[in-house]
Amino acid sequence: MKRSFLLLFLITIIGFIYIGRLFQLQILRGGNSNPIQSAAVKIEYDYPERGYIYDRNGKLLVANQLSYDVMIIPKEVKVIDTLQFCSLLKITKEDFIHKVKKAENYARWLPSVFVKQLAKDDFAFLQEKLHKFKGFYIQKRIIRNYPIKSAANVLGYISEVNERVAKNSDYYEQGELIGWWGVEKQYEKELRGIKGKKHLKRNNLNKITGRYKKGKYDTLAVAGKDLTLTIDVNLQEYGEKLMTGKRGGIVAIEPSTGEILALITAPSYDPNMMVGRDRSVNSTRLFGDTINNPTYDRGLQGVYSPGSPFKIINGLIGLQEEVIDENFSVKCYHGYRYGHRKNEFMGCHCGIVGRPIRIKKAISKSCNSYFATIYRKIIDKYEDTEVGFDIWSNHVKSFGLGNFLGYDLPVGQKGLIPDAKYYSDRNKYSWGATTTISNAIGQGEIQTTPIQLANATAAIANKGFYYTPHIVKSINKKGILDTAYTIPKKTSVDAKYFPIAIEAMSDVFKTGTGKWSQVKGIDICGKTGTVENFTKINGQKVKLQDHSILIAFAPKDNPKIALAVFVENGGYGATIAAPITSLMIEKYLNGTTERKHIEERMLNLSLQEIYNKQLQIPDSLETGKEQHILKP
Repeated sequence: MKRSFLLLFLITIIGFIYIGRLFQLQILRGGNSNPIQSAAVKIEYDYPERGYIYDRNGKLLVANQLSYDVMIIPKEVKVIDTLQFCSLLKITKEDFIHKVKKAENYARWLPSVFVKQLAKDDFAFLQEKLHKFKGFYIQKRIIRNYPIKSAANVLGYISEVNERVAKNSDYYEQGELIGWWGVEKQYEKELRGIKGKKHLKRNNLNKITGRYKKGKYDTLAVAGKDLTLTIDVNLQEYGEKLMTGKRGGIVAIEPSTGEILALITAPSYDPNMMVGRDRSVNSTRLFGDTINNPTYDRGLQGVYSPGSPFKIINGLIGLQEEVIDENFSVKCYHGYRYGHRKNEFMGCHCGIVGRPIRIKKAISKSCNSYFATIYRKIIDKYEDTEVGFDIWSNHVKSFGLGNFLGYDLPVGQKGLIPDAKYYSDRNKYSWGATTTISNAIGQGEIQTTPIQLANATAAIANKGFYYTPHIVKSINKKGILDTAYTIPKKTSVDAKYFPIAIEAMSDVFKTGTGKWSQVKGIDICGKTGTVENFTKINGQKVKLQDHSILIAFAPKDNPKIALAVFVENGGYGATIAAPITSLMIEKYLNGTTERKHIEERMLNLSLQEIYNKQLQIPDSLETGKEQHILKP
């Protein structure tokens, strides 16, 4: 009797436990359960149209086109004619097995891409046969199209969501598309829109029987937002043509707004190469090219010594620190001696020997002796060298150098503006202005990117302030409200000193190193630079061909454009960077160019032979000496 009661009691308790658990699952949790977790629910996605991208003048840069992916839900796959299926998809049996295993490893009950981006003809043929192959279906997707084959580094591309991203995301599933570079990545949330969902019920025979909970969880797709970029695609294309056969970067900025007018890297590639079924092959080829690096944005990531253009900033700091004034002069005797040893001499090519040189002439003729002198005066103004050096360093950084600028693109480099700690940590012995004298002429440890120098040039054009450079002008035709791009940032140099530098920069194109690149009717203010370029081979310092650099803005009054041009191994700044800069300015301000002989020479000029020779490291390369010679 006791045993019977105990058995009945246990059965009753277990029954209540089961009933309670079923009540919890079906009643309490059922109403709030995620339908994606249920095998009785099939989810169909409605992918929205991705936002279009335009240039500042309304020219279409990025559009959409329809694509067809073959999807697989591993749990639903039945016995099929594998050979026929592989024939239809133009894949091997080995590929089929690999793709099925990959999908199963991701999730047996979730859809994933089996074959992406079918051609239209293949899609039409497959659609007629697809009913034979359970577990597979066609998913329409939106992929990109680039009407203008330009600005690949700016626009970026979209790519498939990989397994890692999918597992860590509550929005994306494996095989979907996501912005992976450039503007596509930076503004992914705005461009992608919101995908719609349909939740469908299915019975134990896996047949669709209707809408799950009468469409309670269904949502409509929301199209992505359109972007209007700040770039002028005509200027962008023109700059890319001028840089054909060369390596380097060009950045053009509108000083009054910080809007990026052109962001050029060379060499580059056609953005359409990263679309379609050939994307994987092209991606391997582009990213695997470690010699030309076409996917490396030299405008944002290229780190170079700024050379002679940096002298302008040192001159302005000298004025601000009141160690010089407009009438302070220096006499140059082919260079500047800063010690007693033979190699403690900085050569100079300003061409003014034994006569007083003041700041305007020093900038226009690029006198090393003058700027070495004022650099020492800035550092040595203070009894403590470290204090003096940090004051100098902070002045330089106020121009946006030595750190990320905060622009709205996903790549970049900080560059380097050293401070006192930098040298103290690296020197066992004392150091000071003479041991860091190369900083006076934009060499030594100083490293900048083209966008940083273009921004510093805009700050000079504005007489002491700049707006953070940015690439997006409006979203869905609504202007950018982010104060990061609308509030000006001031340099530590007072506005009253900038007219001196601006007059000198104007003289560069009238009587100085840029005089052969003048544009009739446009008052260009600029500074050329020729930066020494060294490398180490088997522990030996070897000198390579100099880099050609120029910064400029125009017109002098109410500037509309500020640029920095870097041409790797281009030699003198006046030879290549200056004519390219003046052509870019003429093109932007006038809409056309009249100096066809200069234009033709720059378009046809290729430095590939120099690049090829450097790969071979020929014996003719000159071993670098310890003295620093910076040419104007």
